[in-house]
Amino acid sequence: MTQEFKRWYDHDPTLLKVINILRDYQEELKEQAQIFLESLEKKVSKEAIDKYYQMVKPINGGSRWYDKDPIISKTVELLRVVPQEVQQKIANDFIEALQKNGINID
Repeated sequence: MTQEFKRWYDHDPTLLKVINILRDYQEELKEQAQIFLESLEKKVSKEAIDKYYQMVKPINGGSRWYDKDPIISKTVELLRVVPQEVQQKIANDFIEALQKNGINID
């Protein structure tokens, strides 16, 4: 019997944890999300990220919890489309960065 996941991030407990942290602490974690985007821009390019985001961002602002803020929205959307191995690495790096900055996530 295979387990079915309802949301794209339910397959990985660490990724689920990161998404829940972002949802629950959007304002407090905006800086960490911005750092993530900047590191990604160094690897890909700001133009490529912006172009991609323009294609996937919801029309009329969207109704998902992360659509309300462009930084969080861009972070979640980019995280959604990368391969699962990359999602897991990013999720682990994000949690590690929070812990290094003294943010307790448990």
